[in-house]
Amino acid sequence: MPDSWLSDTRTSYDTDATGYAEKVAGLLDQSPYLRASLALFAELVHGAGEGPVADIGCGPGHVTSYLHDAGLDAFGIDLSPEMIAIARRDHPDLRFEVGTMTELALADDSVAGVLAFWSVIHVPDDAIPAVFEQFRRVLRPEGPLLVGFHVGDETRHRSESYTGRPINVDSYRRRPSKVADWLRDAGFTIESELVIGPDNDLPGAILIARNYAQPVHAVNQ
Repeated sequence: MPDSWLSDTRTSYDTDATGYAEKVAGLLDQSPYLRASLALFAELVHGAGEGPVADIGCGPGHVTSYLHDAGLDAFGIDLSPEMIAIARRDHPDLRFEVGTMTELALADDSVAGVLAFWSVIHVPDDAIPAVFEQFRRVLRPEGPLLVGFHVGDETRHRSESYTGRPINVDSYRRRPSKVADWLRDAGFTIESELVIGPDNDLPGAILIARNYAQPVHAVNQ
């Protein structure tokens, strides 16, 4: 893993896996907008012909489990081995793998849907285009992609975990228009945009896009 941000992100989430899992527990129960967006995503996958769905940056697996309960063949991928260990412990009937979104170990056109639920927030601007190209490469034609992220124009650095241990990770807040442009450049068509809590200190956004263009081939198989 030559990129320092990848190594720092993995180490930070390994360090804070337990604290992060506790932090997001019950998150979906508290947000009807998140649940509605995931339900819409599930409906789009069903309508596009079913198949496996990749929850990329799955963390402790709570969203992967939610998608499974919505009738999807969902599996999770995360950079952090400790996160994957928690996901496997808490959701033993589901599949979870250690991997990186910068080089997905998935074949071209192999998944019916891709979810990146607040998992690209640690990816620097210069690495985002390659990540979105990876999403499109593995996604079947007409398959949906859901990307969730923090809205803003800042980069926030965290040096202390939820459990008080030292970490080293940056979080990028971005405007939906900027993320949408990156997705279009990767060959996606934007179908919907939702901003959650626009009057809050930390709004969130969800973009849903489709892989309508010709698939991108190459990259490691």
